[in-house]
Amino acid sequence: MTTAGSFNPFAMAQAQFDGVAELLGLDEATRQLLREPLREYSFAIPVRMDDGTHRVFRGFRVQHNDARGASKGGIRFHPQESLDTVRALAMWMSWKTAVVDIPLGGGKGGVICDPHHLSLREQEQICRGWVRQVARNVGPLLDVPAPDVMTSAQHMLWMLDEFETIHGGKYPGFITGKPVGLGGSLGRTEATGYGVVYTLRDALERLGIEARGTTASVQGFGNVARHAIELFARLGGTTVCVACWDQADQTSYSYRRASGIDLDELRGITDRFGGIDRNKARDLGYEVLDGGAWIEQQVDVLIPAALENQINADNVTSIAPSVKVIAEGANGPTTPEADAEIRRRGIFLLPDFLANAGGVTCSYFEQVQSNMNYYWERDEVLRRLDRKMTAAFEGVVELAESRKLYMRDAAYVIAIDRVAQACHDRGWV
Repeated sequence: MTTAGSFNPFAMAQAQFDGVAELLGLDEATRQLLREPLREYSFAIPVRMDDGTHRVFRGFRVQHNDARGASKGGIRFHPQESLDTVRALAMWMSWKTAVVDIPLGGGKGGVICDPHHLSLREQEQICRGWVRQVARNVGPLLDVPAPDVMTSAQHMLWMLDEFETIHGGKYPGFITGKPVGLGGSLGRTEATGYGVVYTLRDALERLGIEARGTTASVQGFGNVARHAIELFARLGGTTVCVACWDQADQTSYSYRRASGIDLDELRGITDRFGGIDRNKARDLGYEVLDGGAWIEQQVDVLIPAALENQINADNVTSIAPSVKVIAEGANGPTTPEADAEIRRRGIFLLPDFLANAGGVTCSYFEQVQSNMNYYWERDEVLRRLDRKMTAAFEGVVELAESRKLYMRDAAYVIAIDRVAQACHDRGWV
């Protein structure tokens, strides 16, 4: 059994890989190459704090595989960040870029810190210090970072400025998720959440379910969750419950309204990290429930869009019989033990590195635009994103049906086969 205390995301990522390596019959050298990162960096970031004291933060960058192109992946600021988490996320990024067939590899970064308790100046120093530690090992042709949990366009701009200062030139393609007008792409903000719903729309259509009238429960109320809720509503769906972290209590709560949540209303009582003011929510007529209640709701769709290890052996049996689709907006939200139960029950799963690949796909679009120094209109970006997500979904579901595979396994087979083939073609193994 995987418990919160013993959960190791990298061990989970390796276990998922090992199972698919068997399906593909990969040779031993290829398995050894792909189940570990090509490179990883762990380093100290000394920062002078606003009160004059000094603190040292621990930073990471992992480049899992770059056989298909420059490494690509976000940078997370989180107090529970760990090297194993970054390793897992970098591996998942290799599969994510491969499953949507964009010419990039997998990387990830992080810093152990809590931005809630840091001033903007202190956060800027962490960003610049992170870049200084890896400036020779990242870049538009090597490794392209992006925002992730608790990092933003402003953080990316500080990092870009530091990289350009070190290298003495303009390199807008070094980093994605930048502000629009300073090398950022229109459509990037909504891309991950919209990508989740593009694949959800296609899954419902495949299942013969009309999107209009369906209901959803969402874990998370950050950027991915909000844009997923927004587009789901435009398809005619109703989100009846959201769960998010409460910084003041250091715990999570679920907010339910049977008639459906009001996205703008909740946005108006939310802090910059996606935490809802529960007293104001109660005053607006929301039921305030335990943080785990989101998974128990009698809905058609579950969208975990927060952190890893959120659907596990301890709570998977709480999923209501009404649930037909799980669309993973987060990275690694479902453990292998939970996967076994989801498969047994026949719930249609949209695996994370397919469902949430809209973010990296649009990051790729931003990188292309930055390197060309020519930028597309928002509608063009989203049209290209929709086409990419639909093509990736169709490839995975057709393989799943033809070979009678679980959707996660089918996505892995496509992604790992593409990366393995690139390694073989290059003569690495």
